[in-house]
Amino acid sequence: MGLTTIPNISIKAIAACVPKKEESNFDYSLLTESEQKLLVKTTGIEKRRVASESLCTSDMCFESAEKIIEELNINRAEIDVLILVSQTIDYFLPATSIILQDRLKLSKNTVAFDIVLGCSGYVYGLSVISSLMSSGNFKKGLLLVGDKSTFSLSKEDKSTYPLFGDAGTATYLEYDPEAIPIDFNLQSDGSGYDAIIIPDGATRSPWTPESDEMIDLGVGIKRSKRNLWLDGIEVFNFSLREAPPNVKELLSYNNTDIEDYDYYLFHQANKLMNESIRKKLKITPEKVPYSLQNFGNTSSGSIPLTMVTELGDKLGKPTNLLLSAFGVGLSWASAAIKNAEIKCLPLIEVD
Repeated sequence: MGLTTIPNISIKAIAACVPKKEESNFDYSLLTESEQKLLVKTTGIEKRRVASESLCTSDMCFESAEKIIEELNINRAEIDVLILVSQTIDYFLPATSIILQDRLKLSKNTVAFDIVLGCSGYVYGLSVISSLMSSGNFKKGLLLVGDKSTFSLSKEDKSTYPLFGDAGTATYLEYDPEAIPIDFNLQSDGSGYDAIIIPDGATRSPWTPESDEMIDLGVGIKRSKRNLWLDGIEVFNFSLREAPPNVKELLSYNNTDIEDYDYYLFHQANKLMNESIRKKLKITPEKVPYSLQNFGNTSSGSIPLTMVTELGDKLGKPTNLLLSAFGVGLSWASAAIKNAEIKCLPLIEVD
């Protein structure tokens, strides 16, 4: 099992950035009025933020990191580690994290690299950067997490287009020998890789002219092999099958109970799925905040975005948090963060 404990890490601040452009699912013309109401009722997603063609994940993460550096008056030369977690990077190569190191004017001694993960990416990213910093060799770090998911969507696919929004976030961490250790449970199952996939465009199945041809899969569902393909039923079943036991294993591992945590931060997949997981774990509704009603499924950025928009100042005092993320890969993970005091900065909006 991927159970591990990482000491000496304190999460100091989180910032999140979204596009100003907002789209409502009640305006999505491929759905009838009754279908719109049913979609919003079941998924919980009423509105989403959609990035312009020129706005990238890295731009939103940059704005988030800049805000933290300015607000906390951090010496840029003292940031030792920068990790970007995203599936929508700027280029095939070089690594987008290294470009961000330069844009943020960080030291050339900064360790910078990308992690290509989606839905589970925030929890996985926390585990990686915490592992690097826990020895004390690296004192300060930035974890940049987000996705421009709308980049790969077909507007003619009513099964995916109304679900996803765009966001980029930054989390600032420091080495702290007094911090309570963070516990993680990390898991994966590549046998389900094709449940959420963009089939063409990389080395396994390179782009050809046919990759951009629209395929008619039924009423209101047209997409190409350069678009996102989502097997909703498989992902729903996987999440209900794997997420609750993953959380229970973590609680057993660190000898805590459901009642010991103030908030449960779930990946913002959809309301029906998340509520099913909540009920399986017997968590009271007031402990499970949602941001998906206003932002949709924002992939790897959904957990920190929810912290910023739904909890805000509540995280400024000691708080016990449990994070649970699940999806593309298939990959899923949870983290228990005790006595956290996190400064959540106001939401940033950009064109």
